[in-house]
Amino acid sequence: MVAASTSAGEITLPPRPTTAPGGRAFAQSITNLPFSAREKAIQTEFTRGNVPDFWRRFVEVKMSRTIDGRELRASCFVAPDYLAIGSDDDYFLAPISPGTAQGIADEIDCLLPTRRMVEAIYAAAPVKLKPAPLPPSAAMVTVPVFLQHNESVRHQRAERLTQFPLGTLVAGHKKDVVISTRLAGSSGKVAIFGWHKPDGQPIQPLYLGHDESWTDYSHGVRLVQRRVLINGAATTAEAVLADPRLSGLLSDEGPLHRTRYQPLVPPSRAGTNRFQEREVTLHFHPEVRVVVNSPAAPAPHKPVRLVLFALPNGNTIEQTIGRRFEPGDDWQFNIQHIGAQTRWLRERMPESSLVVAYLECTGKSWPAWRAKHDPDGQRSVGMVAELRRQFGGLKPELVLTGHSGGGSFTFSFLNGLEQIPDDIGRIAFLDSNYAYDAARSHHTKLARWLNASTNHFLCVLAYHDRIALLNGKTFVSENGGTWGRSQAMLADLGTLFPFARDADAQWQRHTALGGRVKFFLKENPTKAVLHTVQVERNGFIHALVTGTPAENRGYAYFGPRVYEPWIAPE
Repeated sequence: MVAASTSAGEITLPPRPTTAPGGRAFAQSITNLPFSAREKAIQTEFTRGNVPDFWRRFVEVKMSRTIDGRELRASCFVAPDYLAIGSDDDYFLAPISPGTAQGIADEIDCLLPTRRMVEAIYAAAPVKLKPAPLPPSAAMVTVPVFLQHNESVRHQRAERLTQFPLGTLVAGHKKDVVISTRLAGSSGKVAIFGWHKPDGQPIQPLYLGHDESWTDYSHGVRLVQRRVLINGAATTAEAVLADPRLSGLLSDEGPLHRTRYQPLVPPSRAGTNRFQEREVTLHFHPEVRVVVNSPAAPAPHKPVRLVLFALPNGNTIEQTIGRRFEPGDDWQFNIQHIGAQTRWLRERMPESSLVVAYLECTGKSWPAWRAKHDPDGQRSVGMVAELRRQFGGLKPELVLTGHSGGGSFTFSFLNGLEQIPDDIGRIAFLDSNYAYDAARSHHTKLARWLNASTNHFLCVLAYHDRIALLNGKTFVSENGGTWGRSQAMLADLGTLFPFARDADAQWQRHTALGGRVKFFLKENPTKAVLHTVQVERNGFIHALVTGTPAENRGYAYFGPRVYEPWIAPE
């Protein structure tokens, strides 16, 4: 059972520029571009707001199903038509690849529909256009044929404008690019479905026979907002689709865990700040938000170094990035300053483009997230792969790191594979190795990875938390804190290669493999809580350069904060 209402969900895009080309002129401008350039041009045009006004108001589509004897109702908010470039008077329904569609969907917090959603949209649409297939030919994947079909559809739509103005939900004139459970076993494919005839039967059953780069005139991209209502309560489409009990509301294929395609072009609508940084927000199922911070204009010839920083327990991404601390501010904005330390590193190490992806999970606890959602590590492995693919052919060097409970994400990643990939250049634990477990073969996996290349580095920062006092009491067990876990790591790795030890009243330093493995263990004669101090006092900088000529140049670990000039004012 489906129905459409007149309510709409607004999306956020810049106003359409007064100088923006109409749909026909834009389509003609991309006619001779190669595929990748054409796709990027469409995404760029969308991002700058060259979108018809009518397309910006999403329409509510209601779906219902009886589950466990109770009728449940889902409200989805869908684009009134397929993705369009141009104005109300002159728009181009642009066929695009699923990768570009995903990048655009990420821009406005949307996803692509399931087969059941497409059926619901067609049933709910007041305007049902008759499919108008063109004779198959080699030209069906070219822009002139896209325009030819666009004109045919526009002519049909014009006949209904008096009764149903633009912005009314319309369907039937394109096949939909959809998400499907079958994509999990069909890497590199596009799933298409629909193009309903007047009798309600689709011309195109669910089909995955084309590679993901295949885009012909009949393809349309209908975006659906991630926000859905279940019996009036707000949630996300991903959460519903992953739920074995609720998934039937939105999917006729059972639970759906893969709800995204790999973006062909990383999302391009992002803010820049006074430090000329670009930030893009991504969402991963389940309940993970990622902010990717990169130089606003990275040099194309520079290698990319992608740091995956899993957040400490209880902190948001914004607190972890940090800002200039003012009276009355939340103290958590002043305990890490990963943003400022990153800017210091960019200034001192310009030979590469340093990109930091901040990973935050709902509940702000990676150990809890791992226990609930990722006991075998497969989701963590998938997230790393997805973030790696954001950079396409640039082949970034990856760094896995994090503070506090963020180390749990790194260990979840290790649990999910037998061998650490070669493009992981560095693994660093910033007082975060609580989840180290020899029974999970963590030490042997790390040793194999370290021995595989002289470009692999391991850094462990910890302090003597076993004797630290909080409100006059100890708060970690003998073996449970990072001091105990670091001693266990050292003992286990020490059976696989020799360590040199240097110690004084303040430090234990353990080094192996010519400096590529370093443990910095802070003694704690005053029994202080140094958990965040280790990071704040240049700890992130230190973790990223140990074992290289940049170690201890221009900064001192546990010394004054060298990054003060790089702290953002707000």
